[in-house]
Amino acid sequence: MFIPKFGEHKTMRMVAVALLAWLPACSISVKDHDKSGNSKVDIDTPLGGIHVNEDADVRDTGLDVYPGARPKPKTDEGDNKSANVNITSGLFGVKVVAIEYESDAAPDKILTFYRAQLKKYGPVVECHTHRQGSDLHVQAGEDKAKPVSCESDNTGNVVELKTGTEGNQRLVSVEPQGKGSDFALVYIRARGKQGSI
Repeated sequence: MFIPKFGEHKTMRMVAVALLAWLPACSISVKDHDKSGNSKVDIDTPLGGIHVNEDADVRDTGLDVYPGARPKPKTDEGDNKSANVNITSGLFGVKVVAIEYESDAAPDKILTFYRAQLKKYGPVVECHTHRQGSDLHVQAGEDKAKPVSCESDNTGNVVELKTGTEGNQRLVSVEPQGKGSDFALVYIRARGKQGSI
């Protein structure tokens, strides 16, 4: 799955230490696990900041959860299936909210539901891939206003619905799992030197 894995506190510490080594005058706050078992990393420097939280809120995607769907459980290694990531600097910024779900509903039912949801944000593009997130393309520079499109060979059993631009997009990725489905809701917003997230 394409959602960043931030569940292992050892990994989070290594990332924080590595960034500390080359980012001058920065402050780092790492919370390995809060009361709900989620991890959080905040790194602030004079050059910008990185904020990672496993406790993503579906409202930040601008989409509703398919009725009866359940958040995907953490893996055996403790990796969470949701993330809220904010990276900011004077040169660029990006915000990613991604949450994975599972449902007993067939992929076609979930896709019909989300086509209607995504239409309120603009034309919906349907892409086919071999794994979730493999057709994701994000731009923060001059191409950020380019409408989303299918970037892969457009084959495979995973269906990704996209709307928006390469700098401000929503994506729903649906993969068949037995008689049901796994799906992810993703919101991505990027900016270049100017603008806000």
